[in-house]
Amino acid sequence: MPFLPWTLLLLLFSWILFQPFCRYVEIGRIALINYGPNYGKLVVIVDVVDQNRALVDAPKMVRCQMNFKRLSLTDIKIDIPRTPKKKVLIEAMQAAEVQKRWENSSWGRKLIVQKKRAELNDFERFKVMLAKIKRGALIRRELSKLKKENPI
Repeated sequence: MPFLPWTLLLLLFSWILFQPFCRYVEIGRIALINYGPNYGKLVVIVDVVDQNRALVDAPKMVRCQMNFKRLSLTDIKIDIPRTPKKKVLIEAMQAAEVQKRWENSSWGRKLIVQKKRAELNDFERFKVMLAKIKRGALIRRELSKLKKENPI
């Protein structure tokens, strides 16, 4: 074996121990649809058709094939058999509390906030703007007090 610098060895072993990627396409993986008419819906991969497509299903959706490019894999995975019946799928999703786990994840919270912002009307956006101005004024006031108390 050729001699490798210790930094390269450290990098190699740290990569092996802490693999950065953990979202694999597998049966039971929860995915978010990122394009098309079902944009924003959570689906479960119930079968892999080929290297480009998967069979996906959700409680309020008809089972269909979907290209992997239209799916964003999440960290959530449920334990289901291959191509389960709709009833089994719904029970597994409820037992794993998929919707609750999604809403508590940072990604899910971010999408909820984006949706709420998009639904604001003009007056509500105006109120948000005023609240931001007031918050900034409070922060500046407190910061100036702290600077006066503790000069450098």
